[in-house]
Amino acid sequence: MEYLEELKKMCAVKNGCYHGPAPIPQEGEWTKVKDIKQISGFTHGCGMCAPQQGTCKLTLNIKDGIIQEALIETIGCSGMTQSAAIASEVLPGKTLLEALNCDLVCDAINDAMHNLFLQIVYGRSQSAFSKNGLPVGSALDDLGKNRASLVGTSYSTLNKGPRYFNTAEGYITKLALDKNNEIIGYEYVNLFGMMRLFKQGTNLNDAYTQSKKTYGRYDEGVKYIDPRSE
Repeated sequence: MEYLEELKKMCAVKNGCYHGPAPIPQEGEWTKVKDIKQISGFTHGCGMCAPQQGTCKLTLNIKDGIIQEALIETIGCSGMTQSAAIASEVLPGKTLLEALNCDLVCDAINDAMHNLFLQIVYGRSQSAFSKNGLPVGSALDDLGKNRASLVGTSYSTLNKGPRYFNTAEGYITKLALDKNNEIIGYEYVNLFGMMRLFKQGTNLNDAYTQSKKTYGRYDEGVKYIDPRSE
């Protein structure tokens, strides 16, 4: 290590105050982290690509600095979904620092990794106050029994009003309107549930019928419309 000549001529003054890093909450404990392998936590980070054409929600489960589980959910260009597939192979087994400096191909995934890193190292993880953290598999559990993400989609114009296309329940088939033409409910098909029934051997038409349900005051509608064409 090199020092400037001017600095070499200065006398040494003892620094008598050192308390180490501030403790951060990690999996139900307060930890003074000095090494990346002391980091543990389960949390999420969101990011978007440079042209703002897509976004990513990245979920990591980290134990002793090593990524044990990764969930990558994306909205955007087709390249983003392929990048998510690559990231799912690349991330597990890496330290948090390796992952931060790893090219995850898509800007949005890289941005999500950056934001997630900040949460983890500053003790802002979802599992900060959960004793022993969350078990590996928790990210998969976030997807529910159908093991699929859902993109909520709604559309509206000033002169024609709103249209619901997809909600938490599923694919909207009909909107129920009252006498004022306001939405009071809808009929939907849970596509993931339908596919689960179909894979279990249920006839496709029966699986479709069993997966169709209504929400809100659907039965009180005075008019029903297809949101995609009416």
